[in-house]
Amino acid sequence: MRYAAIDIGSNAVRLLIADIIGQKDQYNFKKNTLLRVPLRLGDDAFIHQEISTRKAESLIKTMKAFRELMDVYHVEDYMACATSAMRDARNGADIVAEVKKNGINIDIIEGAKEAEIIYNSHWDNKMEKDKVYLYIDVGGGSTELSLFANGVLVNSRSFNLGTIRILDNQDKTETWDELKEWVRSNTHMYKQVVGIGTGGNINKLARLSNEKLDKPLSYAKLKAVYEHLSSFSLKERIILLGLNEDRADVIIPASEIFLTIMKHGRLKQIIVPRVGLVDGVIRTLINRNLVK
Repeated sequence: MRYAAIDIGSNAVRLLIADIIGQKDQYNFKKNTLLRVPLRLGDDAFIHQEISTRKAESLIKTMKAFRELMDVYHVEDYMACATSAMRDARNGADIVAEVKKNGINIDIIEGAKEAEIIYNSHWDNKMEKDKVYLYIDVGGGSTELSLFANGVLVNSRSFNLGTIRILDNQDKTETWDELKEWVRSNTHMYKQVVGIGTGGNINKLARLSNEKLDKPLSYAKLKAVYEHLSSFSLKERIILLGLNEDRADVIIPASEIFLTIMKHGRLKQIIVPRVGLVDGVIRTLINRNLVK
């Protein structure tokens, strides 16, 4: 069987179509098709608090194409989640209603729900029970943090601090301060906290650092990659380093957020499982439909 996950983010919109494998409550999935469309809804939402007509039309066309693809692939169930940009947009509900006419139901989810879906991406089953982990998901509009100790969720928080907000100068000093204080107050009592980073930017940073999939990325290595990227102009990052245009700019503020969290939480390393919201959505669908 096949399930599909749609992530309507502040920077890009993604569709993951996955083949479900396994039996008797031991289910997993294999990625079949992954599409990414860089709509940048956050540029409108964070500055004007509204999605422009042009971008709304592009989103509706994208959703229509995703619906057609899901039909072609014979997808049995799906979930479409919209995050920070659609949360902030005054006309978010109107766009959701318009998309529904084309056969896709969109849930505009809160930050706490977004964090829950992300750590539901099955990585929680791989955590060592005697260690403390801090899930860090950096998106275009928000950053989600979830702290686990002894295999149990201790605390979770969503901050209106993301890469598109920073690029558009819509980040606030008080939000940065709240982020730092939350990280310090929730980690200071532990001798060691291991970071788990999710999202497209940390995945790319891990690749640029040449770290293997199963090897954690150290604070020192991440800082070195950040300083290397920062030494190039935006144009040079695209032409000389080969970064996609919609990745070359956001990767700098993403690095700054990750480094800030690691510094104030005294995290020496961060594991990068290279999963995101769409992976968590597929896992959510499996749990909902197949796991008793």
